[in-house]
Amino acid sequence: TRPSIHNLSNSRSDVYEIIGDLRIEGSSSTIYIGGGSSSSSSTSSSWTVKPYARKQDTLAMGRITTLTIKYSDNKSSLISMPNCNRILSSSATTPAIIFSTGGYSGNPFHAFTDILLPLYFTSRQFNRSVLFLVFDKYPGWISKYKLILDKLSQYDVVDMNATRNHDQVLCFPRVIIGLRASHKEFTIDDPIETHAHHSTIMTNFTKLLRSAYSLKRGSVLVVGNYGRPRMLVVCRRRGRHLVNKHEIADMARGLGFEVVLKKMAGDVSIDARLVNSFDVMIGVHGAGLTNMLFLPENAILIQIIPFGLDYIAKTCFQIPAQSMNLRYLEYKVDLNESSLSSKYSRDAKINYTDTVAITKKGFDHFRSVYLDNQDLNIDLCRFRKTLLKALELLSV
Repeated sequence: TRPSIHNLSNSRSDVYEIIGDLRIEGSSSTIYIGGGSSSSSSTSSSWTVKPYARKQDTLAMGRITTLTIKYSDNKSSLISMPNCNRILSSSATTPAIIFSTGGYSGNPFHAFTDILLPLYFTSRQFNRSVLFLVFDKYPGWISKYKLILDKLSQYDVVDMNATRNHDQVLCFPRVIIGLRASHKEFTIDDPIETHAHHSTIMTNFTKLLRSAYSLKRGSVLVVGNYGRPRMLVVCRRRGRHLVNKHEIADMARGLGFEVVLKKMAGDVSIDARLVNSFDVMIGVHGAGLTNMLFLPENAILIQIIPFGLDYIAKTCFQIPAQSMNLRYLEYKVDLNESSLSSKYSRDAKINYTDTVAITKKGFDHFRSVYLDNQDLNIDLCRFRKTLLKALELLSV
């Protein structure tokens, strides 16, 4: 039987789904596809793929192992294929998904948008009966997200760089190389599905997370049915620091909120339980907002947007929050609330008010100006309106 090869690639990731006689040689990072024809004429081909969902990012992809796929449609070519010397107990009939935990996987946002969300979207068709083969294993990554991985597969993750696998040839009847990723950040937008279905997939993913971490709250109740609404203000010590966070907390308490100021612990289980206990989550763009995944549905996310970050704030958190069935509010910082005005004088070489010019100089320059070196001192009178809107939403 001829192998079936489907190219499922898009702008974010290269993905191939292959059914046939598949042999994965760890030492050479090569996937061999057995031929299915006895014809004297044959077509051989070889191509490469990096199984990480950020293929336009040269820095990230430079950290990813290049896999080679080799195929010949002539049965006689089987002699050039390596022999199977290790068949996993479940691999005779179980498919495998190959992906990398290199790239930016140490960053929580990228762990989800580049790996875990695409992995969920790619693997859900198998109902946990699938093996995960990982290249470029990031230290501690698998254990950090083990509770999520266990919800996606009933088998232990196979580390392809480990000695016991590196020198082996693993055999499978079906393999997906790479992960099917959304065109958008931190969400799922399968082009063949409707927008409404995108949201359903995302809320199914957040339900899976609540199950994985045994989170108690599935949705927010109307204010008045239980105590004061609880608000989490996410703190950050460096870069996009909220200078007057204590004044913000005091104002929110005066409006009727129970307020907690907290820095994320970095332990997913601890952070998940913490975030799930709140009705409102406030944070500066990129300051732990990835944890909105653990909010109950109908909770409110308030994103404080530093100067110059309007576009990435929308793509990274506004659109994803709405697809997770969260209610989204934002507060755009004026220049007089940003530390940029004191960091750069008017005659400085860097014109920080010209976001277009800064962006054209590349992401590293953009990051150094707007992300790494901008702190915020919020106008309390103006921000009060946002908090009142949150109270209004919680009462309906």
